[in-house]
Amino acid sequence: MKATIYTLWIVGIFVTGAGVVYGFVTRFNEWAGFPAMLATGAMCFMLAVYLTLVLRSTKALLPEDDLEGEIAQSSGDYGHFSPWSWWPLLLGAACTILVLGLAIDWWILGLAVPLGILGLLGLVYEYSTGEHAH
Repeated sequence: MKATIYTLWIVGIFVTGAGVVYGFVTRFNEWAGFPAMLATGAMCFMLAVYLTLVLRSTKALLPEDDLEGEIAQSSGDYGHFSPWSWWPLLLGAACTILVLGLAIDWWILGLAVPLGILGLLGLVYEYSTGEHAH
């Protein structure tokens, strides 16, 4: 976790500095890149502070923090995934249509919202019925 915290601090400082330089180069006339870079730096700082507080309160050392650690120490269960599921594809299509609607016209969002709700409900309730029910 310490390496992640240091990396987030470094990236946050770099992106914030690059954002300020970018703002001066564009004379603060371009309002897409400058705020985006400052927001990215702020998010890096927030994550670094949060992880620092978690590390301080829990004293939890990850296997990556042990300089003499073995690769096998970080093995284990990382979650439950459904390799046969088609619901993420439907959610991806809904997100694609949503972004397309933002780029072209607002009425296209009406096509994406029901598709996204259907995909989300299917993904959430995938294990409630059928062959893989819990």
